[in-house]
Amino acid sequence: IDSIHRTVQRTPESYQACKDIMACMKDRAHVERQYAHQLTEWSNKWKAITETRPLYGSLLRAWQCFFSSTERLSALHTSVSQSLVSEDGERIRSWQKETFPRKMFCGFRESHDLATAFSRAQKPWEKRLKKLEKARAAYHKSCQKEQSAQEKESQAKHNAKLSESKLSKIQQAREKATQERSKARDRYEKVLEDVTGFAPRYMEEMESVFDQSQEEERKRISFLKQAFLSIHRHLDITNNESIKTVYSELHHTLMSISEPDDLRWWKNNHGPGMPTDWPKLEEWNPPIKKQKPGKKPKVHRGTEEKAVMIGGVRVRALYNYTGEETDELSFKAGEEFLKVEEEDDQGWCWGVKEGGVEGFYPANYVLPVK
Repeated sequence: IDSIHRTVQRTPESYQACKDIMACMKDRAHVERQYAHQLTEWSNKWKAITETRPLYGSLLRAWQCFFSSTERLSALHTSVSQSLVSEDGERIRSWQKETFPRKMFCGFRESHDLATAFSRAQKPWEKRLKKLEKARAAYHKSCQKEQSAQEKESQAKHNAKLSESKLSKIQQAREKATQERSKARDRYEKVLEDVTGFAPRYMEEMESVFDQSQEEERKRISFLKQAFLSIHRHLDITNNESIKTVYSELHHTLMSISEPDDLRWWKNNHGPGMPTDWPKLEEWNPPIKKQKPGKKPKVHRGTEEKAVMIGGVRVRALYNYTGEETDELSFKAGEEFLKVEEEDDQGWCWGVKEGGVEGFYPANYVLPVK
């Protein structure tokens, strides 16, 4: 969105740049009459101003080169001042009037048309993104419901006092939650597929509008390049060898103005050439409710370990889990191991994997093996 705004704003910014260039050259003409001392004051003033103006790339470097070259000059003829104001200034002013027509109540016509075209191209994309976000939220919510139902079913199976009818209802609720989660995921994947499939068309439409903007900017760069070259011809009038060298270097900088390079830079920084983070499927993992207690001493291998293994309950992991500390187990979804201690009041259990690896793990990440 910010890049689109920047691209649309190039039109009023270019208009302002023309005003700045005309004011800049008018000041330069005044400085020409004041010889070396005034040239230095002019250069210092406009150096600071150009840093805040919207021109960029080789065009900006060319503009700034006028100031660096001016600092090396000692005197200029009075006719230079007249040429800068009467010829180059009027040429830019006439071009500015023809190039930037205004639309009533909407600012510049070009900006209004670009903003409208970008908005029209974005609407179907934004609509799909909203639909995708809604599907994602629904899928994650169904995952939470399924996990809650699984926990309730697990507790019910260990409750000997619970009647068969109530246990059956709880199991049916869990099965329904699983079905709803599966349906929600299918809808989520379908919407994501639609968004992914629409992306090329979206990019094509956005680039079409962007290319219109680039073409107008190319014309502006080309004109200002010629305007700068005209200004250069009026300034380069002395026979002094050191001044000839100054203007030779300035001319080289102006000839280095590159429309393709400037347009490519803008495209890569404010247009479709920028890196794009496309939407992708976000898997859901259950939250770890509480912090685990202090580290538990390891069970020594030998007779004590065998007792623990015999008295444990075999469980199966529902989700992947990577231990964050050395006293935590890591496991993959579907992996089985022994729970050797019941869940504590902070939601953690102590388990032992094959090979004797033991540690804490979140209780809501596993279910007992039937």
